[in-house]
Amino acid sequence: MTLWLVLLAAAGTFALTMGVRQTMGLFLSALNTSTALGIGSISLAFAFGQLWWGLTQPFAGAVADRIGTGRVIFVGVLLVAIGTIITPLMTTTAGLIFAIGVLAAGGAGMAGPSVLMAATTRLVPQEKRGLASGIVNAGGSFGQFAMAPIAIGLTASIGWASAMQWLGVFLLLALPAVWVLKGNLQAIAAQAAAASGTKALSAREAISQALATPSYRYLSLGFLVCGFHVAFLATHLPGVVAACGLPPEIGGWALAMIGLFNIVGSLAMGWAVGRWRMKSLLALLYATRGLAVLAFLLAPKTPAVMLVFAAVMGVTFLSTVPPTAGLVAKMFGTANMAMLFGIVMLAHQIGGFFGAFLGGYVFQATGSYDWVWYIDIVLAAGAALVNLPIRETLLLRSPKAAT
Repeated sequence: MTLWLVLLAAAGTFALTMGVRQTMGLFLSALNTSTALGIGSISLAFAFGQLWWGLTQPFAGAVADRIGTGRVIFVGVLLVAIGTIITPLMTTTAGLIFAIGVLAAGGAGMAGPSVLMAATTRLVPQEKRGLASGIVNAGGSFGQFAMAPIAIGLTASIGWASAMQWLGVFLLLALPAVWVLKGNLQAIAAQAAAASGTKALSAREAISQALATPSYRYLSLGFLVCGFHVAFLATHLPGVVAACGLPPEIGGWALAMIGLFNIVGSLAMGWAVGRWRMKSLLALLYATRGLAVLAFLLAPKTPAVMLVFAAVMGVTFLSTVPPTAGLVAKMFGTANMAMLFGIVMLAHQIGGFFGAFLGGYVFQATGSYDWVWYIDIVLAAGAALVNLPIRETLLLRSPKAAT
């Protein structure tokens, strides 16, 4: 199977699932007007989706490691499509939580980065894994860049409800990737272990060793902060634009700018992995975020400033994924990578829950997003520091096979 076919399948799937998820914030105001539930209640549905997206990934990764990524991606894409299509029909908080938070977010977790990154790692040569992970991650960014203007155009022409449902239909274009990415890592790992006189680790053994490793915990803690930042921007950036007194179109273009420049950041980070220490790259990304937010708070809130800020945020937005996935593979190998990276993604989405929820809660209580930005700056500084003690070496060991 050719390298570019694998990358097209994985990046294309991530583009569709991430593109639809990251443009949902554009519909928040319309959902509020339609349901009259209040921004706080709707933000709860989005926040639950952030958490559920993370919760599904370790389990989806464990299943994909053992029975194959193709089946997991197939079910995931269908669930995202169904959840997106039925969202406009929901009129209660519980209904929105089910559609957005359970179906769409759970499906996106099954067809998300932990499964896609592990599949790519399995199918590409080791020396090209860093760049490959950057390309797959850039696919998610391209999806956001492309889907935001599409969502805006569809909303203007056929209304927000039909626009959201058509985005759900577009997701089905990811289904052919199932045949390209099928297979599992455990079978390969078992063969390699037998050849070296060791036995493959069980899922429980792998998790136990990983959680006992300080470097793995530091990595997860930093990624939790990443989730806070990303979810807040994805859910509330259009609201931030409105609070600054700017036209709503700027919100859509700001999301598109994040997606566009995250392509640049993801590709650059994929190239940098293997050339510099991954923990140093992560520390640099988190520090850059904090400084950019501080500069934004001090700057005048004009359309140009908003778009420049979105561009800077885009460079750092999901470019944390290639070095994070690379560190998981370097510390623990590839046999259980989908599951172990899924646990790190769970930490990311716990942060995402608080980012999405606090954004709506703080704005509803104070009429401003300023306190969320202050929290974000402090967390970014902490994330930069917590990555520095990480050890970049193989840490997980397979026991000797019985003779």
